[in-house]
Amino acid sequence: MLIAQISDIHAAADNDNLSRLDRALAWLDRIAPDVLVLTGDLIDNGEIEGYSAIAARLATRPYPAFILPGNSDDRAAMRTVLNARYWTDGGKGPLHFAVDFKELRLIGLDTTVEGTAAGQVAEHLPWLRDALSAKGPAASLLFLHHHVFECGIAPMDRIMCGGSAALGTLLRDHPRRPLALATGHAHRPAAGTLAGIPAYLSGSICPANPLWLGSATIPPVADPPALMIHRLANGSLASHFIVV
Repeated sequence: MLIAQISDIHAAADNDNLSRLDRALAWLDRIAPDVLVLTGDLIDNGEIEGYSAIAARLATRPYPAFILPGNSDDRAAMRTVLNARYWTDGGKGPLHFAVDFKELRLIGLDTTVEGTAAGQVAEHLPWLRDALSAKGPAASLLFLHHHVFECGIAPMDRIMCGGSAALGTLLRDHPRRPLALATGHAHRPAAGTLAGIPAYLSGSICPANPLWLGSATIPPVADPPALMIHRLANGSLASHFIVV
């Protein structure tokens, strides 16, 4: 089973990020994933027209897509334009999803907080506990927009996912720990752990951030559009960083 992950498109009229998305989707067409998860920041600068453009591209693909918001997104506009049928809340609440897909449960946790670029997960932990425990596949992948471990890029770590320690406590003690956590937000691929569980930070469709770890000079960056492929086979998960 192949689960594709795309993050941080940041589509807007003043950039070419939709063209960069087209490159990523064309690459995905060659490997035919079973499902695609978009982990937030679909648009930039409040340009909600980008949702229709993204939805039109997804509609031509044979695989289903599940979508989380990021801090640059407009949740009300996402509900109206994207009409994602797996969001559990039809009103004004968080855009979580939990769906059983073949032998795997895909869980998306909305970590956005209105008015700030930082994320927060603490208030959603009861929902997550129930989503992990519900009858169905024991194996799961947990998707969030905000990264849950410090990546070392200080400006991004200041706006990472708040409540990560409490999330780690829940997952460490839960009998159905997810196979991995998959996030975005920092516009740079990285791998870490949370409570001993692999945690991945996908690269972005939009131009990448430099790997600035506090040095006197900021290193150059020219990364192409990036995404991830998570492969589940024989109960084992392998996650791959892809650039196109």
